[in-house]
Amino acid sequence: MLYLDSIGIDLFSLLSTHPPIVSAAAADIKSVVDFLRSAAGLTSSDLRRIAAMCPEILTSKISTLVPIFTFLLREAAVEGSDLRRVIHRRPRLLLCSVESRLRPTLYFLQSIGIAEINKHTSLLSASVEQKFIPRIDYFQKIGFNYRDTISMFRRFPSLFCYSIEHNFEPKFDYFMVEMGRELKELKEFPHYFSFSLENRIKPRHRRCVEKGVFLSLPAMLKTGEERFQGRLEVCCNSSIPVRTSPLWCTNYDDDNAL
Repeated sequence: MLYLDSIGIDLFSLLSTHPPIVSAAAADIKSVVDFLRSAAGLTSSDLRRIAAMCPEILTSKISTLVPIFTFLLREAAVEGSDLRRVIHRRPRLLLCSVESRLRPTLYFLQSIGIAEINKHTSLLSASVEQKFIPRIDYFQKIGFNYRDTISMFRRFPSLFCYSIEHNFEPKFDYFMVEMGRELKELKEFPHYFSFSLENRIKPRHRRCVEKGVFLSLPAMLKTGEERFQGRLEVCCNSSIPVRTSPLWCTNYDDDNAL
């Protein structure tokens, strides 16, 4: 208890999430903590995050951690200076088997053309069969062919992290039914799914409709509030933009468009 308290970890909270900690030897926990500090440069703050998210790491064996660090450095091409950031962002990596999870996932991501795995290490702990394949299947189900689907995931790998039920389905329904847009826009801008439906997509789309303005998805969603409002004002109050401009407005007369 004293040792855990010295690095800011509350034993009683830890016990509720990982009861085996009570039977672990203090010397064993300390050896794991010392290894994580020396191998990845983890701070006390990082260790508290690990204890909260993946307490099992504290009672793991160094012999199981070493292969994971070796994999990250040699196969996933993570720079030594980036190890702390990688582990801090996704502690669960330290609980994954290299043979049955990390390496198969790495090979799958490489097979679909995601080359810089070191920029997407949080995906390595995910199951190809349980997480990646269902999301690829969903995009084909809603109308994309396999080639376009893979292209979207290659351009925006974070798609693999989003929930089908709570993210893809409601946002896609709104895109098709309320916005009435074409699939090719999602193909070109899969980042659409990264924006909040209630706080960004719906409010901005409704304001565009009220103004009679059509903005491309990037122009409508990526910019800050001030710039977005400025674009609406430009569309409604300035000279007519060319049709290919992101500021093209649906209430312009086609005969007068440049």
